[in-house]
Amino acid sequence: MPTKKKPQVTAVPARRGELLNTAAEVFAEQGYNATTVRKIADHAGMLAGSLYYHFDSKESMLEEILRTFLDELWDGYDTVLDAGKGPRETLEALVTESFREIDRHRAAVAIYQKESKQLVAQERFAFLAESQRRFEKAWLSTLERGVEDRVFRADLDVRLTYRFVRDTVWVAASWYRPGGQHSPEEIARQYLSMVLDGIAVRT
Repeated sequence: MPTKKKPQVTAVPARRGELLNTAAEVFAEQGYNATTVRKIADHAGMLAGSLYYHFDSKESMLEEILRTFLDELWDGYDTVLDAGKGPRETLEALVTESFREIDRHRAAVAIYQKESKQLVAQERFAFLAESQRRFEKAWLSTLERGVEDRVFRADLDVRLTYRFVRDTVWVAASWYRPGGQHSPEEIARQYLSMVLDGIAVRT
């Protein structure tokens, strides 16, 4: 007598998201190499074997965490870059969008900052290098346009400025906590008031 096939059960999206959030926090706190599936499962309050019901490996979890973060980042960035704003307004919007992403994906940003140099050597994480190239092009072109339009100082070293802005924005992931005293928009406003006073043309 033939046996009936068991119906295939798919992971519940909400639970999957919860597990990815837990994994992201553990990766960010303990480092990717030091994190095991068992550690993630312990933090999630489940057996390690149960975690494999949702994900086949910790690599798969990390890839989904980083892809989700970068996809949302580029949705926001592309909206800013396609808006046809002037270079100063574009820079302001990019900085604000960056702080919003830190608010949404603080742990993923921290992982990206700490681990990306090692991860890009793996084929499945090659998308990190492509995103970095796009990121650099977006920021450098905005700064260069600002110099050409005489919105930013003529003597501005755009590559040095890009590195400064990039590093000082994203390092916020190490101290920022969602739901704190300041909203991401308020932090961006304070940050921009300091940066733009240094690079804008004085009138």
